[in-house]
Amino acid sequence: MKGRKWMVLGVLLAVFLTGAFAQAAEPLKIGAILAVTGPASFLGAPEAKTLEMLVAETNQKGGVMGRKIQLIIKDSGASPEKAFSFAKQLIEEEKVFAIIGPSTSGETMKIKSVAEEGKTILMSCAAAEEIVVPVAKYVFKTPQKDRDVVIRIFQQMNKMKISKIGVLSSNTGFGQGGKKQIETLAPQHGITIVANEVYDKAASDLTAEVTKLKAANVEAIVNWSIEPAQAIAIKNARQIGLKVPIFLSHGFGNIRYVGIAGPAAEGVIFPAGRLLVADILPKNNPQKTLLVNYTKDYESKYKDEVSTFGGHAYDAFMILMKGIEKAKSTDKEMVRTAIENLKGFVGTAGIFNFSPPDHNGLGLDAVEMLTVKNGKFAILK
Repeated sequence: MKGRKWMVLGVLLAVFLTGAFAQAAEPLKIGAILAVTGPASFLGAPEAKTLEMLVAETNQKGGVMGRKIQLIIKDSGASPEKAFSFAKQLIEEEKVFAIIGPSTSGETMKIKSVAEEGKTILMSCAAAEEIVVPVAKYVFKTPQKDRDVVIRIFQQMNKMKISKIGVLSSNTGFGQGGKKQIETLAPQHGITIVANEVYDKAASDLTAEVTKLKAANVEAIVNWSIEPAQAIAIKNARQIGLKVPIFLSHGFGNIRYVGIAGPAAEGVIFPAGRLLVADILPKNNPQKTLLVNYTKDYESKYKDEVSTFGGHAYDAFMILMKGIEKAKSTDKEMVRTAIENLKGFVGTAGIFNFSPPDHNGLGLDAVEMLTVKNGKFAILK
């Protein structure tokens, strides 16, 4: 009887250990909702490539906490409705640990409540300040705040003694968020908006809009968009003889937009992270090593130039990994808390210092004023 008893106990122990081992070895599912195709593909495509590269590298090293990562990418095509459906699917059916993305602000705002209700960490790659203001417990974002970008633009305008501006913005969540910040902050910096035009994100000709700005005798233009239409606006402005300085948002951070605008892009000014100028940063810059290494890895793998958008996905993934490392767990609540208290994390967009009231973690020092010089991005002198 004793022998049979120990045999039964041995079988039960083996079953328990086998089940525990299988559970421990289950992959960690991370969802990503990205605009891989469609009007915001200049954002989503490099984000998807970056995540695929990072997940492959992580899994080659054994994964995280003994678990391989399973990346589930959903192509939203920049549609808030698709993003909403995908978010529910990833949370309710796939039971993902976290979601990276979406690529655009409108999509992120659409699924913010879904992440909160599903108690799932959302690392947005979009920029609108409303994503994290007011703070939502499970929602974070990696791009610089619209507010800080607008302030840097106005500071530069003050240096150039510009006071009368025309504003162009796309009819998207990102465009609306930027427009709101421009209108709110302009009076505080002695800036008067004398023309204010909203254009369709799919526009192929903006001659009518820039003609209105010219008629208003603007001293400069602020063009706020993430779509190729922003580059068309630059081209149209120069075609009608509008020679004033053109400022763009951090949504211009892909060299392909320069290609669309052609020679008209020469001299445009925009604030962005330092990824685009990594090679010319001083050696003592705390971001330089990371930026150079990411650039080298991405460009050698994909034969394509890096963009700040791929950098946003890089930061989102690495912050998740750092959160797991600090929590020493893949428990969602523990990792969420670890991210919320993460300090001094060096990313592509800047040095992140999160806190309970700040789920972006970046300040004005994360923004560099850039320009286009000889068809390339350069630091504004």
